[in-house]
Amino acid sequence: MTRIALISTGGTIEKTYEELAGTLSNRISVLDVMLAQLDLRGTTDITRIALMNKDSLEMTDADHARIAEAVEGQLQSHSGVVVVHGTDRLAHSAEITLKRLQIAGGPRGAVVFTGAMRPWELRHTDATQNMTEALLAVQILPPGVYVCMHNRVLQFPGVHKDPATLTFVKA
Repeated sequence: MTRIALISTGGTIEKTYEELAGTLSNRISVLDVMLAQLDLRGTTDITRIALMNKDSLEMTDADHARIAEAVEGQLQSHSGVVVVHGTDRLAHSAEITLKRLQIAGGPRGAVVFTGAMRPWELRHTDATQNMTEALLAVQILPPGVYVCMHNRVLQFPGVHKDPATLTFVKA
């Protein structure tokens, strides 16, 4: 049985439609519904940690540090960690996490950041694919910090979001 910690921080992947306001916002987490739809065949034990539910553009330095601290703590008892994060500040959180883990002697397992460009709740979304890929990647990658989205895995440092292609690229 593979033990994976899944830390949710919000972002587009978890946005839901607010009918009265006509907006998408981070009010409730949809990850439990999303995970229930995946066929994990009982080989993966996922521990859900609902750390925060924010648009990443609203994250503070303290939020990024809190994510890094949570990752470090979960690597003590899990073989890998998946962090669900908004894409606008994902690379920043991943870089801070990598630095914190390097200070502590290096990552003890794979840490995979993922998110979505379109909310899971929408009909045309990349959320399910990205989550599925991240859950597989965290089980097979060597220790390190990565982003996994759109059929690609890139290792930090030096990864950033490319606004022209709406995906992540290596510098």
